[in-house]
This record gives sequence, structure tokens and C-alpha cells, in this order.
Amino acid sequence: MKRKLFFLERMIYGKGDTAFNAVVPVKIKGTIPVGNLTHALQRIQEKHPFLKAFIERDKKKMPWFVVNEDEANPIPVRIVPRFSDNDWLTEVTREWSTVFDMDKGPLMRVVWIRGTVCSELILVMHHCVCDGRSAMSVLEDLLLLLEDGDAQIGKEIPILSVSDIIPSEVLGDTRKKLKAKLSGKLTSLVLWLMPLRKRLTERKRDYMINWKLDQKLSDHLLKVSKRSGATINTLLCKAVLTAFKEIRGNKEFHNKIVCPVDIRKYIPQIKEENIFAFVTMVIISASDEPDFIVDAKRMQEDITKKTAELKPYEMIMQMEESHSSLENLSDFLKYSKPANDCLFSNLGKISIRHQYENFELETIYSPSAVGPLGKTTGFVASTFRGQMDLTFIGSEGFLPYEEALAIKDRIEKIIEAIHYGPLSN
Repeated sequence: MKRKLFFLERMIYGKGDTAFNAVVPVKIKGTIPVGNLTHALQRIQEKHPFLKAFIERDKKKMPWFVVNEDEANPIPVRIVPRFSDNDWLTEVTREWSTVFDMDKGPLMRVVWIRGTVCSELILVMHHCVCDGRSAMSVLEDLLLLLEDGDAQIGKEIPILSVSDIIPSEVLGDTRKKLKAKLSGKLTSLVLWLMPLRKRLTERKRDYMINWKLDQKLSDHLLKVSKRSGATINTLLCKAVLTAFKEIRGNKEFHNKIVCPVDIRKYIPQIKEENIFAFVTMVIISASDEPDFIVDAKRMQEDITKKTAELKPYEMIMQMEESHSSLENLSDFLKYSKPANDCLFSNLGKISIRHQYENFELETIYSPSAVGPLGKTTGFVASTFRGQMDLTFIGSEGFLPYEEALAIKDRIEKIIEAIHYGPLSN
């Protein structure tokens, strides 16, 4: 089984010699036999063939996912002893920069921080094969299999070509095909003509700040969202932009936050069981409106308008006509001066069962990733067991750690101060 990498997957893959890993840590209370984990990971690979894959380049240097179905290529597990509740932070940052052997695969590994009472499992997948939503699906199946090795988890029908996700009537539309080709050529020309700085921004030390909103504050944010009509995602974006402006000042503030949009909502051909690494983005900004809620509602209208205008099929077609511009685009992302404040991704409510026969899923820490393509500053939010978890990712060369801590503290104070009508029940 084999498939060419799509445009965005190729951009994430790069030349195969840099790390761009999606890292998902969870905390488990209870015991897990080693054999159960090994068996569960084998079953996961049986469901998702591309988790056995390696990357092979053809004569034109085009990378392909390749799965040798006659060979196991098992997901490796690295076991380390658990000394404290914070060991997982060290292991996550280590996994950000640990390069996969793309020529051999597999493109997933697991770190088990093993303790006598509690353990952390860290799922690590190369971002070219899996996004955050896919990782949650893999995690859910893994937990089911740790409880019952014979659990029925189904089997993925892999996406093997663009025709598997774009309807034939769209893919064969002459006007759309012509538009995609012209767009691809224009993209290549613009990127070729674009002047770039000669020096990369030195990233320096990568870091992560993880924290949870307490139950009261998580409930408060949910109530404000219901009353105002602005989603939790939009309220958080407004809070983040406000904090960045206050801490960084106008000189360092761009007033732009990049939000990934889960493309599965717009392409029904991509099923829940499909592991996939394709998103589109919308960019939103705050205004000088002093009333937090008024501006959040305006931002919500802007997001709604932009997502309604998305044309995911045509966008994918245009990207697939832009492969010749990939190297120039990668250079543009690496060398151009950052024009946004950060990326913000919200996985929303994670509906994974927490109680199992021999263990309890105590918490899911929001996933993280640090890639080589330019600015690394980003937030990932998720909600599990009624409590919101936030991961703030950054690099000293883009955002000093002390400023990041100040932004984190300011975000919490801003959320505490949000009001929209009476908030008592």
C-alpha cells in the first residue's frame, strides 16, 4: 500500500530530516501490564495501516507513504521511571525535537513514564500523518484496548488519493481544474519573486507552559459563551489577543491570531476513523472596542463569515497544483518576518471515557507540536472531565519565557473578569 504525500503533508514532512511531531500526553492512575500496551499498539496499527508506514522518494524526489503489509514495523515504546508529577513536561519537550527515522518508520512512538500508582503515556506521531483530532481518536482506541485487548475498534479505509476526498463531479469540473492550475502557477510565481531575509530568526530554547482553568472558571466561561453567542474558542482568542497587546505593547503586537479549522466538518468523505493531517486556517483580529463581549461577538461574526466562505475541495485542488512552489513556500515561512501573534487551536470537549476496569484516565493534557517552519508561538486548548486545559508553546527567540508567563497570568485574569449579564444560576 502506498500513497503520495499531499501538498500540506509534504510541507510538514520537509526533507525528512527535521522534527515536526504531534505530542499527546495523558495521565493514568492504575496499573498497565507491558504486554497489554504492546498488544494494543499492534491492534492500533491493524486499524490504521499508515501508522506502520515509512517514507520513500521516487525518481522525481516525490515522497510517498509506503506500508509493507507483510512486515510488522511495531510502534516503539520507551519506558522511563516516574519520579514526579512534572516528568512528563521534560519528556514532551524532548519529543518535540526527536526526529523520526522517516526511511524506516513507523511514524508513531510512545513514551511511558511508569510509576507505581500513576503513569503518563505520551503518544508521539509525525504531524504529516496525524493531526490533533486524529490523535484523540487513536488515544480513545488505545485506552479501550488497554482495558480489553479484544475490543472491537473497526478498521480504517485509508485515503489513497485526492479522488477519495473530492467528489468526481468537482474533481472533473473543467473550470475548477483550470482555476486550480492557474492558482498553482500564480502561487509559484509570487513566492519566487518574494524577497526574503537572509537570516533565520534564532529560535533558542523551546518551552511549554501548561495549566488548567479550575472548575469554577471553566464553568464561568461556558456560561458566558451560552449567554453571549460567542463560542468559547472566540472568547479565548479575544482574551489571548488582549493579553498579548497588554504585555508586548504595540511595537511587538500584530493583532492577528491564526485559527485552524477542522476540515472534516466540510468534507464528509473524511471519516471519523481516518487519520489525516489537513487543516485550513482563518485569521482573526480584535478591535479597539472597550467592551470585551461586544468585540467578541463581532469577532464571532467575522469567523462565521470566513468559515462560510471556505471552499475546501477547490482549496485542496489548488494546493495539489502548487507542489512546484513547496520549497519556496517553506523558505518563505522560515525566513519571513512573523506577521501574527500566535496560532490558537481548540479541540473542544474531549468525550473519551475516563473510568476503566483497572485504571482511570485522570487527565488529558492538551496536545502540542513545534515545527521548523517559522514562528512557534501557539496555544492548544481542550476540555476533559469538565475542566479546560491549556498548553502554551513558545521559543525564546520569538517570545521570551518571562513574557509568556506574564501573558498566561493575564489571560486568566481577563477570563475571570468577563461578564455578560447575571452569571448566577
